[in-house]
Amino acid sequence: MRARRRGPDGTFRTRPRAEREELARLLPAPAERDLPPGRHLHHKETLMQLIDQDGDRTTARPRPRLLRPAVLLPAAGLALGGVLFTTLAVTDRAETPRTASTATAPRGATVLLDRIATVAAKSDAIEVTDDQYVYVRTLQAGSEGEFGGPMKPAEPGEREVWMTQEPGPVIDEGLIHQDGAYYPITVGVPDGEKPVGYPEGLNRPTYAWLASLPTDPDALLRRLAAEITTDQDARNTPADERDPDQDAFEAIGELIQETLMPPKTAAALYKAAARIPGVSVDTDAVDAAGRHGIGVARDDTRTGWRTAWIFDAETLAYLGERTYLIRDTSMGRKGTVLNRSAVLERAVVDALREKPSTTA
Repeated sequence: MRARRRGPDGTFRTRPRAEREELARLLPAPAERDLPPGRHLHHKETLMQLIDQDGDRTTARPRPRLLRPAVLLPAAGLALGGVLFTTLAVTDRAETPRTASTATAPRGATVLLDRIATVAAKSDAIEVTDDQYVYVRTLQAGSEGEFGGPMKPAEPGEREVWMTQEPGPVIDEGLIHQDGAYYPITVGVPDGEKPVGYPEGLNRPTYAWLASLPTDPDALLRRLAAEITTDQDARNTPADERDPDQDAFEAIGELIQETLMPPKTAAALYKAAARIPGVSVDTDAVDAAGRHGIGVARDDTRTGWRTAWIFDAETLAYLGERTYLIRDTSMGRKGTVLNRSAVLERAVVDALREKPSTTA
């Protein structure tokens, strides 16, 4: 859905070492995987949920928010003993895949999303080859605070990612540039003695994979539900800890952030979001760059926060994302902003570390 402000590890620098180690002992050991782009918020929220469980025992235990397999954070900054673990299983107790419900968003959100889809469909398609990289430059602002206490927004910082477009399973997925350092995005899922690369898909959405998705909104929601289930089928998350509608909203939110989106796919994703119950309109949402826009939002009632995708009110272009509390919790008072992002630039480049302004 997502504190990576102090470093690309998604953590709070103010936390003492002993408390970090204690958190690490709460988490299971994962397969090796460095932090992929766009996942800092989810890892931060996993930490927040642990904080909330420790500091506010009177509330129901929040479920893990989304979406990724186990990850190994970069060495710089807090590592929680080296790992964080998030889950995304949407299977019921009978092992039958669950999909988002057949209800739809309220009419205001539906109308807005249909308008956004129309604009997205008219944008220019581009050609992306397998040997190129998708480059995305953003501003990211998380939260910081003492362990178990309230959070306060951190200052935004710039982040750049380069993602390979190779179609097959890859070990070297790309590169992150943040806080003055470069962090390789590499995969090393054990298979005996041989590392296994990561395929394109929901966890590594290449331009070609995105273009292959169904453009019928209902079919697209079913495809996303299947991808989500396959991605975390081995995690065995209890059905009562999952919300397939929230999972679908978060999956779409992940896909539209740090990717380059084919126009038809973007339009289909927004139309699919209009079919998710609980989606609403934030009339004045502000991204990490301070740009005001209109938000498409959904409340995660278990965790107590709302995530809004922010769009320019006139052009309906995607600006960024914001997450804030919708009730008082141990993380802060209602209205506290937990995360903000702002997309500044998207492009296709031919090499790692190459920037659009330096291309011929």
